[in-house]
Amino acid sequence: MTDSAPRRARVRAPELIGKGGWLNTGDQQYTLADLRGRIVVLDFWTFCCINCLHVLDELRELEEKHRDTLVVIGVHSPKFVHEAEHQAVVDAVERYGVAHPVLDDPELATWKQYAVRAWPTLVVIDPEGYVVAQHAGEGHAHAIERLVEELEAEHEAKGTLRRGDGPYVPPEPEPTTLRFPGKALLLPSGNFLVSDTTRHQLVELAGDAETALRRFGTGTRGFADGGPDQASFNEPQGLALLDDGSVVVADTVNHALRRLDLATGEVTTLAGTGRQWWQGSATSGPAREVDLSSPWDVAVFGGKVWIAMAGVHQLWTYDPDAGTVAVAAGTTNEGLVDGPGAEAWFAQPSGLAATADRLWLADSETSALRWVDTDGQVHTAVGTGLFDFGHRDGAAGQALFQHPLGVTALPDGSVAVADTYNHALRRYDPATGEVTTLATDLREPSDAVLVGEDIVVVESARHRLTRLRLPEEAVRVESVAHRTRRAATEVAPGRLRLDVIFQAPAGQKLDTRYGPSTRLLVSATPPELLLKGEGADTDLSRELELNPAVSEGVLHVSAMAASCDDDPANEYPACHVHQQDWGVPLRLTEGGTDRLPLVLAGMDEQ
Repeated sequence: MTDSAPRRARVRAPELIGKGGWLNTGDQQYTLADLRGRIVVLDFWTFCCINCLHVLDELRELEEKHRDTLVVIGVHSPKFVHEAEHQAVVDAVERYGVAHPVLDDPELATWKQYAVRAWPTLVVIDPEGYVVAQHAGEGHAHAIERLVEELEAEHEAKGTLRRGDGPYVPPEPEPTTLRFPGKALLLPSGNFLVSDTTRHQLVELAGDAETALRRFGTGTRGFADGGPDQASFNEPQGLALLDDGSVVVADTVNHALRRLDLATGEVTTLAGTGRQWWQGSATSGPAREVDLSSPWDVAVFGGKVWIAMAGVHQLWTYDPDAGTVAVAAGTTNEGLVDGPGAEAWFAQPSGLAATADRLWLADSETSALRWVDTDGQVHTAVGTGLFDFGHRDGAAGQALFQHPLGVTALPDGSVAVADTYNHALRRYDPATGEVTTLATDLREPSDAVLVGEDIVVVESARHRLTRLRLPEEAVRVESVAHRTRRAATEVAPGRLRLDVIFQAPAGQKLDTRYGPSTRLLVSATPPELLLKGEGADTDLSRELELNPAVSEGVLHVSAMAASCDDDPANEYPACHVHQQDWGVPLRLTEGGTDRLPLVLAGMDEQ
């Protein structure tokens, strides 16, 4: 039987090592030997990363369907310093409903052993302990399912497949009023509406910010309209009040905007189809017919509802009068670039706050505070890029945040920033250009609302709203600055061969019906790093030339490939888009490598 099995490159899988230990296993520790006989998918993720959260959702159906043969293991590999804290990983696993074992690897030991270069990356290990496939980015669940089915058949025939219950042990639920709340809104009544994100509900709290008065939603993941007990949400986040007194809700994992009628508790859908936006999808049109991607926050600015579209690094707008949506700013490339909206780059925008002439936004992955003016121009107040973060006050040009998720306009024209991974509330004053700290010892604050002279903070990882008096004097904190924990790749100056590896899944071929099915976009920070090879093209391999005068920098690579079922008899084959953005820190060193392989799907066999 083995002669007919598909031939695959096989590499012995390195051991799973993580100083933080195992979660979701009932305190049991595991090695690869314990999993022999099962198909294992390693999901290298970090909880700040929206693409990683998309993959968690993509994997749910696969896990359920193959639960007696497949074991998914999350390998948590931190980008930010806060993500290396064990309790933060414990919180994230519950927050996002991760229903499989997770190995906490704060020192990136397993990440390095598997030569991973991007979040998220999926690695498939066969029942005999060999790596048989690697996929970077999202959109690969269909390919992995096909491979799992092949491996099931192959190893059933060889007698090397072991069926049965997996190692997942769910944690005990905690009886708190809120569970990882995301955003809050002060209602005209003086009560608060809070997105109770992990419980998939909205909760109305009394003016004391503690007493629950009403709940909206069934409390289980779903996408259904109806009354407060019939409607369902999926990890809702942002909230904004509309002119008619209703509330617009960013229903994040449903990729939708919903409307809550506060009088009746009725929930309806304003925008989105429930499907995630992919490259090539419509970017404007009737709101209920256009796909969205992880809307994280909403704010009314200039007569429209602006949407922080975290999943595609853009800002969109919803026009309540016309019932339409459209892209307002951002190219879908991830990074920090100012200028006209159509040319700007964002990185997971997650918090919005509007004043008469500015839309403020927390751009979480660049740890930046940015704003859009009434002409649609994008500006940066604080922040420098994807890899610099910390807790530093002072002049805005050198001040640092760490993955902020919320922003609140204050009466004096300044802005409060929910500096999430610093557990702090910060303030930026445009008049002086200074950043100060208003409060510390908050636990993953994700939003704040102004109530008179107080500010009420959503303390997400303490499952509560916390009321603070806005201080006259800012709190003083010790300055710290960090760079991302990933080691730089040592490359030789001069010519560098960039190879993005893409092998269409079994039974599929590249989709060339409408022209080239691949796209590669390359840029660098600083731009002077690249003497040759910048820009977009359709070939997934490219010769770059690196400037010997620049000692280090970051290479930004964005790749996309479309594949379709290879069946000539099928007039409408199922097609899939595979895409990933890499930010690869480089250090130019004599004797460094002259080839940089990045695996989008398949195995690098060179």
